[in-house]
Order: sequence, then C-alpha cells, then structure tokens
Amino acid sequence: MAMARRQWLRSLGITLVILGWVGAGGVAAQEGSPVASPAPAASTDWSTYHRDNARTGYVPGLPDPQHLDRAWSTELDGAVYAEPLVVGDRVLVATEGDTLYSLDAATGQVQWHTNFGSPVPSSELPCGNIDPLGITGTPVYDPATGLVFAVAEVQGDAGPSHLLVGLDAATGEVRVRRSADPPGFAPLAHQQRAALALSRGMVYVAYGGLFGDCGDYLGTVVAARTDGQGDLLMFQVPTTREGGIWAPPGPVIDAAGDLFVSVGNGEATGGDWDHSDSVLRLSPNLELKDGFAPEEWAEDNASDADLGSLAPVLLPDGSIFIAGKSGTGYLLDSNALGGVGGQTTAAPVCRAFGGAAVVDSRIFLPCTDGLREIAVGPGAAFALGWQAQDGANGSPVVGGNTVYATGSGGTLYALNLDDGSVRAKVDVGETSRFATPTLAGGRIFLGTMTGVVAVVGS
Repeated sequence: MAMARRQWLRSLGITLVILGWVGAGGVAAQEGSPVASPAPAASTDWSTYHRDNARTGYVPGLPDPQHLDRAWSTELDGAVYAEPLVVGDRVLVATEGDTLYSLDAATGQVQWHTNFGSPVPSSELPCGNIDPLGITGTPVYDPATGLVFAVAEVQGDAGPSHLLVGLDAATGEVRVRRSADPPGFAPLAHQQRAALALSRGMVYVAYGGLFGDCGDYLGTVVAARTDGQGDLLMFQVPTTREGGIWAPPGPVIDAAGDLFVSVGNGEATGGDWDHSDSVLRLSPNLELKDGFAPEEWAEDNASDADLGSLAPVLLPDGSIFIAGKSGTGYLLDSNALGGVGGQTTAAPVCRAFGGAAVVDSRIFLPCTDGLREIAVGPGAAFALGWQAQDGANGSPVVGGNTVYATGSGGTLYALNLDDGSVRAKVDVGETSRFATPTLAGGRIFLGTMTGVVAVVGS
C-alpha cells in the first residue's frame, strides 16, 4: 500500500489550465445574471441527471403502481439519449438533432423548441455509434438564473465543434452561447456524453472519446460560469491518450462542491499510474485533490476493463462505491480515496454501465446481467442483494418503494424495492442503452430513439 501511494504521489502530473479565452461562438449573456450558489430547485422538479448533484435518482413517498400505461408520446427531430428534465409543468428534452424542446408535461404538446445548428453525421467522424451526433449529455437547469444549459456538437466550416448554450426555460430564448472547446482541444475525437453538472454558479462539462476509442482524445472536464462571462477552467487526465470521462451521470458533486469522476482506460499498460482507470476527486476550480485506482489498473487498461463505464456512487455516510467493466466493486472513503489499491473493500459484483440509484445505504446498480441491489454497511463492507430476473438492466431511479428501469425490447419496468419482483411493465419503444427515467408530477418520462414518452402508474 505504501509503495502504491508513493507511486501515485510521484505521478501526480496534472494538466490544469485556467483559460482566459472565450470561444468563437461568442457570448450572449443575460445582463447582471447572478453567479452565486444556485437556490435549491423546487422539490417537485427534476433539474439534473438523477435529480440531484449526488445523482441519487430517488423521490420518497411516491405511490407504488400495479399497472403502467403510456399517457402520451411525442416525436421530435432526433433520438433522445439525454435524460428528460422537468421544471414546473415543462419537460425539457434535448435531441441528437441539436434541438432543445419544452413540452407540456400533461399533454406532450411542444411549447417551444430551439435549434443550435446541424448535428454531425457519422460519415464525418473517425468512429462512433451515434448518427447523427448532436446533444448527447443530459442538460442541467439552474433555478438561480432560470436557464437550462446544454452542449451541442455542431457542424462548421472548420469541422465539428462543441457549443455551450444557456436558454431561458420559460421561452427558449438563448441567453448564453459560447464554445466549450478550449485551445488545443481536438473536437473531432471528443464526445460529450456525460451529463452536465451545476454547482456554485458554474456549469461542468465532461468529455470522453467516441465509441471505438479512435483519435487523440483525453478525458477532460471544463467549467464555465452560468452568466457566460469570465475564463474557462479545464482539467485533463494526465495520461498520453484516452482516459475518457464519459459515464452518462457525469460529475458527482458533494456538499463541499468537490467533483468525483470516473475515468476510463488509458494508453499506458505499465510504469507509473497515469490516473486512468480511476475515481478522481476535483476541487470546484478543477484542481486534482485525490484519486483511486485498482492495483491491477495496468491490466485493466490493456483489456478495456476499466472503471469508466459507471459514475461514482456517493453514499450518505461519505463513502464512494464504484464498479465498472471488470466485475469488481470497490468501496472508498471520499475524503481519502487512497491512490492505487486504496479501497476499504473490494469484492466481485458485476459489469456495470451507466448510473446507479441510491436509497440510504442501498445501491441499485445497472448490471449488464440484470439490475442488482447492493447493501452497504455496517462499517466498510457491502453485500449483494436481489437481482432482477426479467430483463431490467438499465440505469434505474426510485420512487417510493419502486425501482424504475428500462430493459431489452423497449420495456420500462417497475420493480419492488424489497425483492426486485416485477410490479408492472409497459412497452415504450426503442431506447438507447443508457436511457434512464425521470419521475415528476405523477408521471414517468423517458427519452426514446424517436422522441419522448410519458407513462402513468395506477
């Protein structure tokens, strides 16, 4: 352990660039927009991926359904990979057509829509599996400014680029518009799949690579002020190539404002740890504070068995759970991640992709072979609980005593929280692999490959 920790300290090379630069997209900021810590969203709103900055995906006190029925579905201009947001009576939906929509939550009728450019066809990309590529990462709503932020990949004369936009959620009017590509960044090789996060007047944007790991990409987090002004901040994983930050939940943020991100495989398969195959803790200004990697990080890199497929799971007691492609789960101390081999507990769990849900000390994990309950504690330990048997394996959310998740064949499942049995299920149409439900206003909203669907339980 001591040797691993010294190795981690010796390799603490970090690229932290504070950029005095605003991209060619310019800024159309609202005059006098506040930059203080955002006020809490309304208790009924779903303003970010899995509802809160800890990405718990949990709403207590909701009724448990015995039946699920489609209430409405609305076809949009592209596939919806992002989780829908709900603010008041509006469902805010981003598409791969580079459009942000506001829909009436009761009827699905379009209230406004704003397009930011032309999405990038796969024929113009070196690899990838989304065609065309527009807005993939889940947007975030800021109650302090009333703006919803998204990152769109758009075509341009110089090739693809990433555009950060902030829209008035009530009208769809663009208030912030700026490039999210820092100097020296290679937009062609980077994909913005991770959900945006918001804390203390800053929007955080994480990047990974395209499916296929082509090109010279580096796992990156960029931060921009919500008023569209000031310098960009940037962190890059200090590896020679790869190390993508791509898990759909994006950065997980604790009460102190620190960010936790999971990092995928890097190019290195030996030598000093390059901070790939890891969980990293970043300050609000994107300074690297701490990190963890498995003892076998080099072997994981060589076999594409890294931790980057699942976002860190932040628990109420301050511990962190992480699992990824290798099938091993790790429990960490969020205040001392421990460097290489620094976990408090490790045990076989499953291959996990996407975002988990958390209820107290129970984790609901999107395992490829079926959604799984993980019970954490007492102490620094965890145990396997029930496993879903009917095909549910998508990124779950929890309402009341029911777990909601997608599965193969375009099915939305409602599972009993206590034993994983199926309460109800309904066909919702084809969804992406990482589709995750939204719970608000007595309905369940879900993005599909053609738009968005609303489901009601009874």
